[in-house]
Amino acid sequence: MLFLLRNLIVPLGTDESLIPALLAVRLGIPPAEILEWRLLRKGIDARRKGRISFVLTVSFRVADEEPLCRRHEADADFSVIPEEAPSSFPRISSGERIVIVGSGPAGLFAALRLADYGLSATILERGKPVADRLKDVQAFWGKGTLDPESNVQFGEGGAGTFSDGKLTTRVRDPQIGYVLQRMVEFGAPPEIRYLAKPHIGTDRLRTVVSNIRRFLEDSGCRVRFGTCMTDLMISAGGLRGVIANGSEEIPCDSVVLAPGNSARDTYRMLARQGVQLELKPFAVGVRVEHPQELINRIQYGLPSHPQLPPADYALAFNDPATGRSAYSFCMCPGGVVVAGASEAGGVVTNGMSNHLRNSPWANSALVVTVGRDDFPGGSSLSGVLFQRDLEMKAFAAGGGGFHAPAQNLMSFMGQVTQGCTRSSYRPGVVEADLSAILPGYVVTTLRNGIRSFERKMRGFMTSEATLVGVETRTSAPVRIVRGGDQQAAAVKGLYPAGEGAGYAGGIMSAALDGIRVADAIAARITS
Repeated sequence: MLFLLRNLIVPLGTDESLIPALLAVRLGIPPAEILEWRLLRKGIDARRKGRISFVLTVSFRVADEEPLCRRHEADADFSVIPEEAPSSFPRISSGERIVIVGSGPAGLFAALRLADYGLSATILERGKPVADRLKDVQAFWGKGTLDPESNVQFGEGGAGTFSDGKLTTRVRDPQIGYVLQRMVEFGAPPEIRYLAKPHIGTDRLRTVVSNIRRFLEDSGCRVRFGTCMTDLMISAGGLRGVIANGSEEIPCDSVVLAPGNSARDTYRMLARQGVQLELKPFAVGVRVEHPQELINRIQYGLPSHPQLPPADYALAFNDPATGRSAYSFCMCPGGVVVAGASEAGGVVTNGMSNHLRNSPWANSALVVTVGRDDFPGGSSLSGVLFQRDLEMKAFAAGGGGFHAPAQNLMSFMGQVTQGCTRSSYRPGVVEADLSAILPGYVVTTLRNGIRSFERKMRGFMTSEATLVGVETRTSAPVRIVRGGDQQAAAVKGLYPAGEGAGYAGGIMSAALDGIRVADAIAARITS
């Protein structure tokens, strides 16, 4: 019988080899009674800075089960784990022609799930493989030379390839374990299966993505790079195929449309084809960058500790007068601020970190919610135009060459400061007044939010912090409407998926949505 114990408290500084002994003490049994154990979850409790501890969830087996069950039958943290049969998928024999547009997490996990059923697909990726893409991105960061088809947004692995590689999600889904396990199989660190805030890091994620692609190719999947879907072939309300690179017709029966949230040309094509789109709220703002040691001191009361990861934070503020919210987003401990543009003439910021998170800087987006009433025109693509306008203003304020406008945080707050403007952003920053770029309501909400954040994290508002603009690609500004069968409204065979379709908000939720769509395709084929 397999048991579960939650909330096992382990003081900071405890050697992990002592966990079985602490588990035995908590259970009131001799250590020798524990036959095996496994760490399922590991979180940090830093509410009392002088007594930081880890909070563990552990599965285990014991030699004498019945006395243990009687002793802990009223213990809310103790439970029996039902034995589950290994997951299995029915093999489907079908001539279904499936195209997947985009090789981000939604596209890759849709392909992996289809392979579980014995189904193969053709993946169309407008960008390049990871190794070639990395060279293009480094040239962009170093010299400001942008390749509009191979950059932080487009290419193998999608935008998540150049990110922190976070695997947290607010979604409750039984497939989360499947996603984590598959990532470990393809090279992700094993601890992502139990850390409360798992992350891979951009350096490790590139390897994972490449390994997934090789596995898919070995499973019969065809991956085509430098191949952009430019149109749909629709007849009588049903999908008949796609057109690639403006001229090549690719007949197919199903299309998983997972283009990422920066595929603005795809949104325009869908609107022209009459595919139902709707405006979706998102958020815009800036990146804030602090010394990591400062964030560690605020959160832990320590500059560092060998058992503690670089500290992070999650902050939110709601303005009761306006109903707008300001919040931190995509916080990258030990990371860097990166240039994430995919179009000429626009500056976009994002955050990224390696697996070790060993940069001396911590950064996070500080963003404000925007919605339909903020977008001029009222069309389904008004949010895209809103994003582009901010990005162009940031480009102009940065003086060209994709330099980003930046401002000392205290200066942004209207205070005279001796602090300088320092940032890890490349190709570089130019000092500018960010309040002249962002809409007034965003500036006001950000300032009120930062004051609120200072009350929650004393020291957050400091001249050691720099704001870098602009952060606009927090999520898709459009949702491609789909029904309960996961197919696009009025276009049978078209399956919108992932963040670019408006149904996810990060690597994990996008992967889960790709699985959901693949399961829907398999169900339709076998029905």
